[in-house]
Amino acid sequence: MSIDTTKGIAGLKGALRYVRAYRDHVFVVKLGGDVLADAEALDRVAAQLGLLSSLSIRVVVVHGGGPQATALSRRLGQEPTIVAGRRVTDESALEVAKMVYAGSLNVNLLSALREHEMQAVGLSGVDADLLTARRRPPVKVVDDAGVTREVDYGHVGDIDRVDPRVLETLLGSRFVPVIASLAGDADGNVYNVNADTVAESLAVALKAQKLLFLTGAPGVLRDRNDPSSLVTFADPDDLEGLMAQGAIAGGMRPKVEACIRAATGGVERTHIIDGRAPDSLLLEVFTGAGCGTMIVGRKEKATYLGVDLAN
Repeated sequence: MSIDTTKGIAGLKGALRYVRAYRDHVFVVKLGGDVLADAEALDRVAAQLGLLSSLSIRVVVVHGGGPQATALSRRLGQEPTIVAGRRVTDESALEVAKMVYAGSLNVNLLSALREHEMQAVGLSGVDADLLTARRRPPVKVVDDAGVTREVDYGHVGDIDRVDPRVLETLLGSRFVPVIASLAGDADGNVYNVNADTVAESLAVALKAQKLLFLTGAPGVLRDRNDPSSLVTFADPDDLEGLMAQGAIAGGMRPKVEACIRAATGGVERTHIIDGRAPDSLLLEVFTGAGCGTMIVGRKEKATYLGVDLAN
């Protein structure tokens, strides 16, 4: 038997305990626009999602598409405004969001998953009252420059309610829901909702075992300019400290904030990884070392580290 074969069998045995633990549990996987923009990376991610699904893990996919929305806005002669990692959405930007998120990107992602034999169903938060939101009022925000300013985000929604029944129906029949980050209200309004927030809200509502963000970054970095400063393990207190130091900014802020809310809302483990790196999702899920940042609540951290909370 060759060395490579021996290593392969050892790796399979090592993953078996994870496979048993995750069977029939829900994983919410959020794909960022950087991953969706890279055809080879998207194909690799689709293959990995197909493997998770074949192992009876119930996969829910949420996707953003910020870079694609920005590109279309600019082609239409509109320069987007983004404050603290969140897009200001006027009437024209909302139309772009509908076209990009619920249109081209959702269909392209469904096609990629179909190529890897996954039966996926495209949705937005407007479908079946999945996500009910209200328009965000003007809010004071500390921007990436550290300046506090009042921002009117326009047609941006804050989620009031999640009705997961349509997802539970699809998951029960082994379909894979693929959700674009739009929400609605009872008056027929449509809102642009940050995809990281959508993923976090769905993970909490579905009592997911894992929430995974596949991004264009290796994870949370102590120094944004130094990939070797990766934070491999953190709890909400650690992350709050990094945000206060200004180490977490731009598009990483909403992801980290979503992880904090999910970790304190009952999701056992949340992860931020580089979705473009080969096999990154499988490495994070099926190996102890992982490859990105794992974020857990205080209780889960104690369990993971074998710490007695009474001490």
